[in-house]
Amino acid sequence: MKKVNFRKIFLMIADAVIIALSSLVSNALLSLFEVLAFEKTGVIAVTSSRLFWIVGMNAMFCFFMLFVLGSYNIVWRELNKRDYMLVGAATVIGLTLSALFSLFSDHEETLVYYFFNLILTTAAILGFRAIFKRTFIDLVNVGIDENRERTLIVGAGRAAQMILREIKNASADPNNPSNAILPICLVDDDASKFNTKLMGLDIVGTTKDIPVICKQYRIQLILFAIPSCDESDRKRIMELCSQSGCRIKTVPYLSQLFLDDDSPEIMSQVKDIKIEDLLGREPIRFDKTKIREFIGGKVCMVTGGGGSIGSELVRQIARYHPKQIVIVDIYENNAYDIQQELYIEYEDKLNLVTLIASVRDRDKMEQIFSEYKPQVVFHAAAHKHVPLMETSPAEAVKNNIFGTWNMVTLAEKYKTEKFVMISTDKAVNPTNVMGATKRCCEMIVQYMSQKGSDTEYVTTRFGNVLGSNGSVIPLFRRQIEAGKPVTVTHPDIIRYFMTIPEAVSLVLEAGAIARGGEIFVLDMGDPVKITTLAENLIRMYGKVPYRDVEIKFTGLRPGEKLFEELLMDEEGLQSTENKKIFIGNQITIDPDKLTVQLDELHQVAERNDNEATVKKLEEMVETFHHNVN
Repeated sequence: MKKVNFRKIFLMIADAVIIALSSLVSNALLSLFEVLAFEKTGVIAVTSSRLFWIVGMNAMFCFFMLFVLGSYNIVWRELNKRDYMLVGAATVIGLTLSALFSLFSDHEETLVYYFFNLILTTAAILGFRAIFKRTFIDLVNVGIDENRERTLIVGAGRAAQMILREIKNASADPNNPSNAILPICLVDDDASKFNTKLMGLDIVGTTKDIPVICKQYRIQLILFAIPSCDESDRKRIMELCSQSGCRIKTVPYLSQLFLDDDSPEIMSQVKDIKIEDLLGREPIRFDKTKIREFIGGKVCMVTGGGGSIGSELVRQIARYHPKQIVIVDIYENNAYDIQQELYIEYEDKLNLVTLIASVRDRDKMEQIFSEYKPQVVFHAAAHKHVPLMETSPAEAVKNNIFGTWNMVTLAEKYKTEKFVMISTDKAVNPTNVMGATKRCCEMIVQYMSQKGSDTEYVTTRFGNVLGSNGSVIPLFRRQIEAGKPVTVTHPDIIRYFMTIPEAVSLVLEAGAIARGGEIFVLDMGDPVKITTLAENLIRMYGKVPYRDVEIKFTGLRPGEKLFEELLMDEEGLQSTENKKIFIGNQITIDPDKLTVQLDELHQVAERNDNEATVKKLEEMVETFHHNVN
């Protein structure tokens, strides 16, 4: 049995009442105010017996035209100018047909009555719809839509269609998270789609209109639904979205979407916009087959496994079915967090061991190697904060350099198949202690590779990682949320950035294709001005940079430089199968000189002699030019 459409019945009854009242009011006014110019044509007002017949004819012809032009299929809450024009045209045509029918039936009504009635009826029907939209619908929706966010969908393609279908289907399930979204309208840069509909929802403009549309339609949430969008357009559109002050969610890139042909779901993959979405760079694609062969069925150890990079390494390794994952971290809170996350996701399907230990403690690390015999080691444990390491260079040396030394020598002793070290672009021509220690770590890894070993040693080098513990983003967020100025060291400072998943994918693929001694470098595209990053983040909070949130320039910090490099001059570049990954040539290490220097460095660091430690670092790393500002 077909469901009764009460909405249409209600609107038809309302229109019938309006048509009847308008006809009666028109006649009453003409009775009171006779127009002398028309006296020669006879009585202006309609007789009572004729009036009811005319009302019926007006209603019949109006209903007919309103149905023909689809006026009763329009969603009331989102009536636009085009819809009002459609309703007005249907009413005018219907009343005109009614008048012509009456006049050609040899009745004595005058044209002035029909003209006056046409104007009054059309105005009343349009006015009712405008008032109904602004008052009655809002009252009906109190308590129903108050917890739903008014949403603008960017893009009117397949992804938007899937989203709208999911939201529609979710209405039967009150607990479905899709019910939190109330789609209002769409925008699309395809001009042919403008002023059309997608699944009953209006396409009201293009992406350049986003800030205006958000204000006009009282939008609270923007849903970016163009997974195939190229990086330049994505950056442009995201910046327009951020100017609106609305919350923003985004559909992942097409390459990151998981779609089941039988029942494709997309809403579960929609995520809040992150600052990396404003960088305008498509995430790098990696060879998952090689990574699966590299990781599958092996014991994998991750040092610093609770940190931002280490924890993502653990997450991604878990997807490739390792025999066992051994997390090593000195900070128990982080280690506990990633342990519990994986327990919830994998339950007993993942063999996970979480150990609290420091890479500086050689005896403890040897105990771990002896017991678990890792086949693959990812060494992510390190002190990374540049300013803090400037004030504690001895601690940076103990942890970064000699923690790495412990790891590489134990990997050789226990015949680890591959050892992958996480380095940084700050190791290139370093100007700070942290960068110099990481350059020493690279030298150690290359030394181990050159001396000959069953273990294949590899270094992965990348720039700043958005969202990591050492990133500027958490600091900016805290400052904005506290109502404080955002502090940037210099208006022209630039940095290369990548996302944590990108960085980790690089590490995994580097390990998969490594043959020993390489320094893998990711082509991270164009550098980003930190000032621009801060401005975009402020806009993501719905605020205006420099007006709502001040940006204060504090001056370069000790050891900081305006520009960072990814490769030393003497390293050169070799391409790989992945066009975004390059290999820096090995630099020959003098083993005798290196071991003597390491011994001397160890002695001054153990004495906590910071000044002597920095001098020894300068001796070891010839490209280290300490910038103390």
